[in-house]
Amino acid sequence: MALGIDLLHVDELARLLTRPWFRAYAYAPEELAVADSLGAGRAREFLAGRFAAKEAVVKALGTGARAGVVPRQVAVLRTAGGAPRVRLSGAAARRAEHLGLRDITVSITHKRGLVVAAAVGVPGDEPGAATVAGLIADALDRRDRDTAPGEERQEQHTPVRQFTTEGA
Repeated sequence: MALGIDLLHVDELARLLTRPWFRAYAYAPEELAVADSLGAGRAREFLAGRFAAKEAVVKALGTGARAGVVPRQVAVLRTAGGAPRVRLSGAAARRAEHLGLRDITVSITHKRGLVVAAAVGVPGDEPGAATVAGLIADALDRRDRDTAPGEERQEQHTPVRQFTTEGA
């Protein structure tokens, strides 16, 4: 499992969103089409939310803006019910495959000019792929194996998998 979180203020992108090169660099055509169908204020909020979600996804992928991943390779589209859905392409898709992720789920929220997005990479189902339940069971087995009968266990919290992004 992989986790990424991003926070930004809607106004952080205001100037960049007026520049065509940035819009083409950061957003998939489907994202821009939705934004273009909205009023100016709502479009800015929508694109800020999508950008925060993209940042959260690349953090979950453990790349930040490195490894050739560019924002438009992380398209944050909508399901039929309106929930955000991630579609990866290019280097972003290759990185997710390398990590054994079969899906990335995002959640986006807006409040008082702030946008927060969280992304969770879901491991694949193939043999050997890490699952949360499997990782917890392995950790409990190790704990029990490393503790002698009657010996008091000391609780330790170890991250299952840690991704870091420099400069993100």
